Amino acid sequence: MRMKLLIALVSDQKTEAVLEAGRAGGATGATIITSVRGEGLLPEKTFFGLQIEAQRDLVLFLVAEQRARFILESIGEAANFDTQGGSGIAFQIDVEDAVGLGTQLSAIREEVEQEI
Repeated sequence: MRMKLLIALVSDQKTEAVLEAGRAGGATGATIITSVRGEGLLPEKTFFGLQIEAQRDLVLFLVAEQRARFILESIGEAANFDTQGGSGIAFQIDVEDAVGLGTQLSAIREEVEQEI
């Protein structure tokens, strides 16, 4: 089965919305890495030399290729990526191989087969 890795960098206020959108779109799980740092078009402001920046989370979804674009768009809508500047970004990359999916693979296959 061909898989995609969806990577979303979001403000911590939007992490739950992104997780819910991913699950609703067909993702069977996610990995969240908290307290990452990012910088957008304009550098963050400082206060007496200290960075004032919102906490960001890195959310990873490993999904079936057939569902990847739909889930990616759902994540983008839930987090307002295209309408609210600085809200985050999401993208997908191909996954050549993966192990450790034994418990989720049957659910992923079943969902993909239902769509076909």
